[in-house]
Amino acid sequence: QVQLVESGGGLVQAGGSLYLSCTASTPIVSLDVMGWYRQAPGKPRELVAVITSGGSTNYANSVKDRSTISRDIDKNTVYLQMNSLKPEDTAVYYCNARPAGTMRGFGSWGQGTQVTVSS
Repeated sequence: QVQLVESGGGLVQAGGSLYLSCTASTPIVSLDVMGWYRQAPGKPRELVAVITSGGSTNYANSVKDRSTISRDIDKNTVYLQMNSLKPEDTAVYYCNARPAGTMRGFGSWGQGTQVTVSS
């Protein structure tokens, strides 16, 4: 029921940065959790970062020292900033929204945006 629109993917050189945006069709403060997942070919989808309706954040260990998830409540938008990109960061990045009562890994998903990090 929640529509999510992602943008910001593309080709980035190793050591560079990305800045992804996800805009929701509903106020993001009404959603328990919003976040970013990623999936590389042949690998399962994995959590990158999440932000709760209260503003708390959490990150995967592989990205926590170089990533920041943030939000603009007025714009219904969640952002992901990731620095020091590595080739292993190459994946399709998906925005995720989980209303109250939704388990991790479920909820609404964006269409995905491809991030490719060159060596």
